[in-house]
Amino acid sequence: MEYVILGLFFIYGIVLGSFFNVVGLRVPKKQSIALPPSSCTTCDRKLGILDLIPVFSYLFLKGKCRGCGSKISFIYPFIEFMTGILFALSYYILGFSPELVVAILFISMLVIITVSDIAYMLIPNRILLPFAIPLYIARLLSPLAPWWDGLLGAVVGFGVLYLIAVVSKGGMGGGDIKLFFVLGLVLGTINTLLTLFLAALIGTILGLIILKRSGQGRKTPIPFGPSIALAAVIVFFWGSQLVGWYGNLFS
Repeated sequence: MEYVILGLFFIYGIVLGSFFNVVGLRVPKKQSIALPPSSCTTCDRKLGILDLIPVFSYLFLKGKCRGCGSKISFIYPFIEFMTGILFALSYYILGFSPELVVAILFISMLVIITVSDIAYMLIPNRILLPFAIPLYIARLLSPLAPWWDGLLGAVVGFGVLYLIAVVSKGGMGGGDIKLFFVLGLVLGTINTLLTLFLAALIGTILGLIILKRSGQGRKTPIPFGPSIALAAVIVFFWGSQLVGWYGNLFS
């Protein structure tokens, strides 16, 4: 029975992951998420049912459009698959609990901002604000200890990122700053700072890899949102273990 539930969460995740791709690509451009229907970005052919099965359509079609044969971006099935994995992981770790609601909302937001930031180097308010209120309510129903740590984390997350932006004279985007406010509500103070540290580490490693492959040096723009999202997921599930491990190094 447990495997059946895990499978259902995975299916639920890949289906929503497909929707999150649409939201992340359309909302920043202020487009409707319902109309027009999805179509090939090359030949503009309207996609049918066989083209829209999450993950599996990409595999069946070998990553190519049925109409014109152009390559389909790997980011679409990757986002779908990872959303499914993260939803199943959330249930596996948290079970049916108030914290599971926090996890699903949190992962959904992070997936959407990842798509948006990769596509446009933008984390818009139209994505962050609709998640901030339900995440805060969900966190009240599954409170941190102490309960006010989420509010303090939001202030600290926003303040530290804003300070970095001022000192670096624009080196940190406004979307990243507001994202850390929301992260603070969910993660609390210590875990928000840990997320920033891990995001910087992950971003540096990914940045070096991307710059080396692009061959364009520092001219290549690198979105920071995906690194923040990955770090936030790691900290959400294993932050206390990481903090404990770090403390044991000096004890």
